[in-house]
Amino acid sequence: MSSRRGPPKHQNRYAWKPNAGHKKNETELGGKYRPYSDITCVCPRCKDQIDWKRRYGKYKPLVEPAKCQKCGKRAVRQAYHNICSACAKDLNVCAKCCCRTDEIIGRDISEVETERKSLEEAIKNARERDRRTLLRAMNKEKAGKGAPIPKIADRSRECELFAASSIDEYAELSRQHDSDEEEDEDFICD
Repeated sequence: MSSRRGPPKHQNRYAWKPNAGHKKNETELGGKYRPYSDITCVCPRCKDQIDWKRRYGKYKPLVEPAKCQKCGKRAVRQAYHNICSACAKDLNVCAKCCCRTDEIIGRDISEVETERKSLEEAIKNARERDRRTLLRAMNKEKAGKGAPIPKIADRSRECELFAASSIDEYAELSRQHDSDEEEDEDFICD
């Protein structure tokens, strides 16, 4: 064991990135098109631990459901969880560390399903105009989570190109410019 205390002798010049030199397949789990599921039924400390594993490439997702330590059913669907979400909710404990806590992060899968079903029911019973508005809003939320939508044109240099603030002013300026050119041509020809 080293007896040195204080900061490290040499600071890192850049942050460590897992798999920095390897291309990532976007269709694999954890990629752009198949992101990891939300972390649910855990305390804030355990959520931070799982987030750290995901960030630094240490996260190993479950291949098949694991056994719950409380009920014995194969109902644990998230990696690093020891008990199923139903038992965690009933006992009011963290699904990873099994300690009693008041603050549970994330929503239960059943809550998400009931919310989705109620939303679908509302969409079925709504008018066509309201239905399209709801669907547009839902698609906008989904698009907002991913990459930003590219803009059609960059308008940052607009004032450099067009000195006029309106179309009428631009038309007037172009007429004046055309008349100035005609006068210059007349002067050259004479």
